[in-house]
Amino acid sequence: MRWRRVGEVVAVVAVVVATALLGGVAAEAEAEAAARHDYEEALRKSLLYFEAQRSGRLPHGQRVAWRDHSGLTDGLEQGVDLVGGYYDAGDHVKFGLPMAFTVTMLSWSLLEYGDDVSAAGELAHALESIKWGTDYFIKAHTMPDELWAEVGDGDTDHYCWQRPEDMTTSRQAYKVDRDRPGSDVAGETAAAMAAASIVFRRSNPHYAHLLLHHAQQLFDFADKYRGKYDSSIAEVKSYYASVSGYHDELLWAALWLHRATGRAAYLDYVVDNAHEFGGTGWAITEFSWDVKFAGVQILAARLLMSGEHEERHRETLERYREKAEHYVCACMGRNAAGGADANAERSPGGMIYVRQWNNMQYVTNAAFLLSVYSGYLAGEGEGGGVASCVGGGSADAGEVFALARAQVDYVLGSNPRGMSYLVGYGDKFPVRVHHRAASIVPYKDSKEFIGCAQGFDDWFGRKTANPNVVVGAIVGGPDRRDRFKDDRENYMQTEACTYNTAPMVGMFAMLNRLSRQESTTTSRPAIMGLSVNR
Repeated sequence: MRWRRVGEVVAVVAVVVATALLGGVAAEAEAEAAARHDYEEALRKSLLYFEAQRSGRLPHGQRVAWRDHSGLTDGLEQGVDLVGGYYDAGDHVKFGLPMAFTVTMLSWSLLEYGDDVSAAGELAHALESIKWGTDYFIKAHTMPDELWAEVGDGDTDHYCWQRPEDMTTSRQAYKVDRDRPGSDVAGETAAAMAAASIVFRRSNPHYAHLLLHHAQQLFDFADKYRGKYDSSIAEVKSYYASVSGYHDELLWAALWLHRATGRAAYLDYVVDNAHEFGGTGWAITEFSWDVKFAGVQILAARLLMSGEHEERHRETLERYREKAEHYVCACMGRNAAGGADANAERSPGGMIYVRQWNNMQYVTNAAFLLSVYSGYLAGEGEGGGVASCVGGGSADAGEVFALARAQVDYVLGSNPRGMSYLVGYGDKFPVRVHHRAASIVPYKDSKEFIGCAQGFDDWFGRKTANPNVVVGAIVGGPDRRDRFKDDRENYMQTEACTYNTAPMVGMFAMLNRLSRQESTTTSRPAIMGLSVNR
């Protein structure tokens, strides 16, 4: 990625037409609803969620008191220290690919909106959330060509309903290496460590250097020994299969390393492999822990728009930009050519809809990409630039940003159900989250062992609210018709994941600043201030 560092901010402004329709709902009504949202509270609570997901020995400053130490023997059988890291969702497997993506998005949030996070007094907590992941990746990267990519087995884990403090399930660890490659997981971990190295460059330069060293080794490993990690680790295939392959992760990692080092060789890699790896070929309507092409294309487009490239890169970067704007226009429903799959579906309430299982991950990631791209557009010359849509038509920076904000506000409760899908925020939010630790009496209150089947018998089937509120979690969310059933058994909608919340950290911080500016200038937010760190 390309921004200079946290703390150097260029303010750009985009005018939003107050009468524009956002997903069938008048923008004026949306703006009034948004004005009621407390983005600073949402920011504080989103960072608490990562503490709830911690594995390992918890620090003295742990704020989520219903959690305790867990997974303290991880890696022991393999003779390696794999204590730490994050549980990705409501179970207790540590999956390397989504964990690394979570850290990448947390880091990108700070690189874009770090000053806003700092102004809200949450920078230290945000840095802790990143470092909890990167400390683990350092442990997991035991040799230049070896990365431990999973701890625990999804099948045995899902047979049990236990607190992490009581775990009796397998803690088998799985790695990728020269003989069993995993270019996707190694590439994403390289991206996470490269992005984090930029974040820590000022506050902890020695740590930043260490992260960058690991990132470069991991990228070299991922590129030299190519292969999908779910072919090397069969146990992951039913849970986090690499459907998109590893080419997107290789491009993604190279872009992050280019941003972290400024070395032209990494950008050459992105340009030279653009066609073969699908970077300028795939027209994508989603962005997730698996499918990174839209993120790759937006980052490459930024290099073109900001002039951070050599003339020999221009033609290829222009093709990257075309695909980036296909994604932006797809979210806005403005691609006029390409058939039914050229645009993302929208629910009656305006939510971007991709698929039934954990759709909120696509909503929050889209909100972030749309927001940052609107900033890139707004900073493009006098009057700003516009995104060109397939088949004609366009979208200016203000329109793109308006959709990004509308998606965030939908998450916070501006939706047909009036339900906040950020747990712990607002008057109405999911209380039966599919989350083992949250659904069972806290360990600190009852240290009596709860067995594998006992958790199902005594806790899983209860119709009452969870005894612990997993504050800051963003659940899977509603279906294509805005319907949502708050039921622990309804894991497609009530399970939360770290990568749902990660991109919202920066969004909440930026919108907090914006809403404060609006409240001091006008009662109607007709002018959106977009903040970009250069």
